[in-house]
Amino acid sequence: MDKDIALVPVTRDNWLEALRLRVSEGQQAFVPSVAVSLAKVSIKPDGDHVTYLPFAIHADGAMVGFVMHAYEPGTTDGYWINGFLIDAAYQGRGNGTAALRRMIDLIRERAPECREIRLTVHLDNGAAERLYARLGFRRTGQVWGDERVMRLAEAEVGERGRSV
Repeated sequence: MDKDIALVPVTRDNWLEALRLRVSEGQQAFVPSVAVSLAKVSIKPDGDHVTYLPFAIHADGAMVGFVMHAYEPGTTDGYWINGFLIDAAYQGRGNGTAALRRMIDLIRERAPECREIRLTVHLDNGAAERLYARLGFRRTGQVWGDERVMRLAEAEVGERGRSV
């Protein structure tokens, strides 16, 4: 059974706490900082047509991580999970798996038209790729710079994404 995870929107009330989240030193090259992810909300580097929703990940009353959902309204395959990280102090406790499942559930709840969720993973981040694969994400064959694109297709979005 998954941990009880809450995805709490990052707002002016909790953004400073979110900025303190850190992965281990060896993971820093694999994921953008929370500050970079939050900057994307205003800068919109992927274009004005993309909406960014940043969330703090809460478990057992503590902020344990960060994840952002980016999407293109009106599409069936323009749904992304970005900037996902669990603070080094909270890793190895099931928070990552539970948070990803919760994020997949949230996307499905908010966007029933979604038929595919994508994310990228650093080429050297085998641990994250294994986590994503366990949840049903598969390589697309695309590589963007030093990141591999993975996708969760319709069948997995509906079945594996659901928390049990």
